[in-house]
Amino acid sequence: EGAAPDLGPIFMTINRNKRSVLLDLGKAEGREALLKIVATADVLTSNIRYAAMKKLGLAYEDVKAVKPDIIFVHAAGYGSDGPYAGLPAYDDLIQAGSGAADLLGRMDGDPKPRYIPTIMADKVSGLFMVQAVTAALFHKERTGEGQFVEVPMLEAVTSFVLAEHFYDHVYDPPTGQWTYGRITNPDRRPYRTKDGHIGLLPYSDKQWEQFFELAGRLDDYKNDSRFNNYKARTIHIRDLYAMIEETTETKTTEEWLALLKPLSIPAVKMNRLDDLQDDPHLQAVDFFARYDHPHAGPYFALKPPVRFMGSPSSIRRHPPRLGEQTVEVLREAGMSEAEIARLTGDAEKV
Repeated sequence: EGAAPDLGPIFMTINRNKRSVLLDLGKAEGREALLKIVATADVLTSNIRYAAMKKLGLAYEDVKAVKPDIIFVHAAGYGSDGPYAGLPAYDDLIQAGSGAADLLGRMDGDPKPRYIPTIMADKVSGLFMVQAVTAALFHKERTGEGQFVEVPMLEAVTSFVLAEHFYDHVYDPPTGQWTYGRITNPDRRPYRTKDGHIGLLPYSDKQWEQFFELAGRLDDYKNDSRFNNYKARTIHIRDLYAMIEETTETKTTEEWLALLKPLSIPAVKMNRLDDLQDDPHLQAVDFFARYDHPHAGPYFALKPPVRFMGSPSSIRRHPPRLGEQTVEVLREAGMSEAEIARLTGDAEKV
């Protein structure tokens, strides 16, 4: 759990470069303090139900009154104009409602629905929120106008799932199946090698011909109607995947990588989670940077995956303890020391 109870492992992973302010929004002075902070901001985001924000006196119109050009981005469970509006939502519920929990069963034939084992709905919706913020900031730069933006989780994750799995139902009337069949094929997985597994995906006709040649089965590629063109390979994808694994089992992972790299055939060693910190590429790019947290002790921070060549990103702040920067932020918002003392009490001891 970490050295401090408010610095759990997931919190530590995702809260670098953030400041934490602790306010009681149920009290008038807490609400007024937040509005003073908002008056200095470009964007306000919220992920509690909008009815609760209204009850607190922090709806868009309330915030706009103190900051007319504010961009208010609200993460909702469900869109406000549908019958699910206002219902509580969590990752489990959104995976269930979006079709995500149906995918694994379609892949392996097990009729029991299952959640994808990552907090997908929260993360996907968060990425949609980032897109919304940047688009709204661009609009504001051009027009001077702020706005209210709603990002419903169900709609966000459903669009994420259906990007490929809407498939033949994109047409009206539908012309065939749900799901992109290659992706839900049960044999689409890393392939066994002599000493592990490898991710492998020849893509072009040339790459498939080269792979069949490496496998000693060039005649199959040229003469077997299941494999010698893209459409045939797509129809007979299960046979193709089975043939690949029969082949990859004959060599070690490193032997395969050495053969495939000169041909530019896409391939990578499969990492288990406990292999990742030893991956030579991730080590070379310093993906797992080690820091010393003043309260939690030594920890690893994941390097920001996006690289800005003109304005490089960096990790400037450790994940904060709850309310750690309350006084600092209130001062920046223009509150007097007396106002801060009345509001925070012992906050400076946090």
